[in-house]
Amino acid sequence: MEGGTKKVFTVQVEDGKPRKEDGRPAVGPVFRSALSKDGFPPLEPDMKTSWDVFRVAAGKYPDNRMLGWRPVKDGVIGPYIWKSYREVYEEVLQVGSALQQLGVKPGSRIGIYGSNCPQWIVAMQACNGYSLICVPLYDTLGAGAVDFIIDHAEIDVIFVQDKKIKEILSANCKSAKRVKGLVAFTSGTSEEITSADQIGMKLYSWKDFLKMGKENPAQPCAPKPNDTCTIMYTSGTSGEPKGVMLSHESHAIYVKGVDLFMEQFDDKMTTDDVFLSFLPLAHILDRMIEEFFFHKGASVGYYHGDLNALRDDLMELKPTLLVGVPRVYEKIYEGILKALSELRPLRRLIFNALYNRKLANMKAGCTHKTASPFADMLAFRKVKARLGGRLRLLISGGAPLSNEIEEFLRVTSCAYFIQGYGLTETLGPSTVCYPDDMSLVGTVGVAATYTELRLEEVPEMGYNPLGTPSRGEICVRGNFFTGYYKNPELTNEVMADGWFHTGDIGEMNSDGILKVIDRKKNIFKLSQGEYVAVEYLEKVYVFPPTVEDVWVYGDSFRSMLVAVVNPHEENTMKWAESNGCKGSFAEICKSEGLKEHILKELQSVAAKNKLRGFEYVKGVILDPIPFDLERDLVTATMKKKRNNMLKYYKPEIEKVYQKLEEQRVAAKSKTDTQKDNNND
Repeated sequence: MEGGTKKVFTVQVEDGKPRKEDGRPAVGPVFRSALSKDGFPPLEPDMKTSWDVFRVAAGKYPDNRMLGWRPVKDGVIGPYIWKSYREVYEEVLQVGSALQQLGVKPGSRIGIYGSNCPQWIVAMQACNGYSLICVPLYDTLGAGAVDFIIDHAEIDVIFVQDKKIKEILSANCKSAKRVKGLVAFTSGTSEEITSADQIGMKLYSWKDFLKMGKENPAQPCAPKPNDTCTIMYTSGTSGEPKGVMLSHESHAIYVKGVDLFMEQFDDKMTTDDVFLSFLPLAHILDRMIEEFFFHKGASVGYYHGDLNALRDDLMELKPTLLVGVPRVYEKIYEGILKALSELRPLRRLIFNALYNRKLANMKAGCTHKTASPFADMLAFRKVKARLGGRLRLLISGGAPLSNEIEEFLRVTSCAYFIQGYGLTETLGPSTVCYPDDMSLVGTVGVAATYTELRLEEVPEMGYNPLGTPSRGEICVRGNFFTGYYKNPELTNEVMADGWFHTGDIGEMNSDGILKVIDRKKNIFKLSQGEYVAVEYLEKVYVFPPTVEDVWVYGDSFRSMLVAVVNPHEENTMKWAESNGCKGSFAEICKSEGLKEHILKELQSVAAKNKLRGFEYVKGVILDPIPFDLERDLVTATMKKKRNNMLKYYKPEIEKVYQKLEEQRVAAKSKTDTQKDNNND
């Protein structure tokens, strides 16, 4: 990808428009990728569906390694073993043929429930090849989500990871009765086979299902471009999951768009590239990265199932591409900083000097490869070695990453590092950064190849796309989702005149470079009538060293904000030691001294960032356990489920507000008494 830095990333194809007399909001100018300045490029005749992407690759690269996994024997995790494109294609035909034996018809919905593995992809491609609709299932969407999706999508057959079978067969999964068959990723137990029989469902082992397909071969039933390829239920922050319908053509357009983007750069992707897959395949980001890798005849290796031991998979697989959400890169960053803190002072000084020299050269226009080969050899190769030693590209998505971490990894990883922005509805990236262009640090880049972008006015939040800076709701146009399954009302809410309204607030400069700065729905009014944009405040309040994460809360019945804080364990324990506090991390988090310290830190950072008085946090709750999926406090992409957080922390929130009210009354009483004394 070296040598391909472009200073002209976009073209403006429409001017902005002021607010209409009929109340329609103002909109900013429309930007499109410079790659599409003359219109969106057409697709090739043999690459118009998701099935085409895989089918063509299997014919072109039959002996290439396609899917890799690490078998576990007697509790020991082995090295990666691989299936070729030819082997996977043969299994896909067998699975598709077996599904025909169960009586499923084109358009039937097929569920896939389990962690990333080769069986997941084989089942997905069988759906593609036989015009069936793939519906990923995953329980991190919230309690009862799997039951809801099976019923809502009217799923006929489910491919399921062995350890998830009991959840499908449990009494809580009432909709399972409608399912014709379960296919285990390996095999079910005799008890599970009996339980399935009792509710009129047959449970197949993977081997038996392949055998059934092999003995009863059926030709693929290729989908049409406009056919629905998948219904992907999103991890919404409130309400029931939404079924996002994505067409086959939209998948093919994504692959073509990434191809055109990558072709700009001298450092090309090859069939030797390897992707480490650990973000859920039920998410659009991992799914679409894998589809592009298949298109290129490259390899995908799956993590062995334990995210806490991900570094072991990195060292074993030695991938060339890593894709993660910000929390992944925050952990990498923290690990590197910890290693640096353990160096002798002189070596730290040398590292920092080399870092500053390379950063300055990159800001001056050098690529990461040419900025300081000496610094790479002397210091940063060790960072690269911690990530497997072969990484060429790191991508962050799902949420904005801090400028500090992005800049650090651009300098030290000896690889290209970029951010992007997108949603399930847009098939992942709507915007993308260009590698080696430091002017894009802190942004999510520019319009992707097949995307048009503009901002729309949000008057209640004071965001105006025709103001300076240009700010408003991010709207995107292109060949994206076709609607929410069985929910035309919600579809009509987010689609207007061909524009998808993302609900995210962006800031865009005159070159079409986008930053995500807020969330439209995460705004509430305090009792004094002031609006609070809570996501912006949380980005400010996460800066103190003792704060790992923070959730800010307020409502229209109160005049003050409170916060639930996850303290940073290492820094908290350092504070405890220097302040004479003894005990475990959980015990320290109960101390009033730490609460007071963190509250002062929050108020200090509020002052530093010139927050308004009503935006200051007045009381805190400390939770030593990070906001997690297990308590249903965050989505699978670590976005806060604010309604669930309120339910979970409500008793403690009420106590904090009660204490604040008592303090207010006491202070008022003291003031009144002083006034009376003065009058006397």
